[in-house]
Amino acid sequence: ERANELMNLVGLEKVKNNLATNMSGGQQQRTAIARALMNNPKIILADEPTGNLDSDTTETIYNLLRDINKKFNTTFVIITHDRRIAEKADRIIEIKDGRIGMDV
Repeated sequence: ERANELMNLVGLEKVKNNLATNMSGGQQQRTAIARALMNNPKIILADEPTGNLDSDTTETIYNLLRDINKKFNTTFVIITHDRRIAEKADRIIEIKDGRIGMDV
């Protein structure tokens, strides 16, 4: 029941029985997000969650993460090289050569 609820939340109710090989990159990423939410975590570490996605799908995934943040009060720590994504975050910590270079 929880899995179906989460698949609906991330917009995958129509493809929930598909194999990963029959899903787009964005659908696979939304599946990973639903899976990460299964046990109601307070914090999710997301390493390059939009790394292999086109710009429209990147925006969709970012908006989904923001919606989950607001709805469930889930904190996302997003590791990214995409400055457009970083600039939308509530806080940016830039690490360069193993040191914090910026904390905004």
